[in-house]
Amino acid sequence: MTSRVRRLLLAAGIVSALTALIGAPALASTTSASVTAGAADTAPPSAVEDFQYPNAAKILKDRNIKLLKGDGHILLLDACGTSPQQIKVWTGASEICFQANNKTGYLTLEVPDVIRLQTGEHPISADLTAEGATQTVAVAKDSAKSVGEGTVDGAPSVLVAIRVTG
Repeated sequence: MTSRVRRLLLAAGIVSALTALIGAPALASTTSASVTAGAADTAPPSAVEDFQYPNAAKILKDRNIKLLKGDGHILLLDACGTSPQQIKVWTGASEICFQANNKTGYLTLEVPDVIRLQTGEHPISADLTAEGATQTVAVAKDSAKSVGEGTVDGAPSVLVAIRVTG
């Protein structure tokens, strides 16, 4: 009985070894070809970040705020609130609020007729353009600063960049 079991195991081992030697390369080439073809059909999109603000065209159309690029740490809010991480931008016609969700961050944008900037727990640096010149304004933590037409003899200014600095 032992010899019969031994012969069966030996025969099964030889068949398995021959299958592995002869069939494996053929199986591997068939499998890799089908995997390669399938992968090409379902390849994910490129993971290269272009830093474009999501839904910028819709925001421009709906709210007349041109959001260009950022690192995701300054986000436009639907409405102003009382969050300590909020950055308020006053224009001649409205109040626009952003959420700073990190100690550093940047956002390039175009908001016309800016007259005042206010911070919460994060200080900011903001670039404004007026009459062909760019001015950088620092606004300390928990404070506000008048800019553009909000200052004496100030020209209408466009906010072009916000940087969270701490």
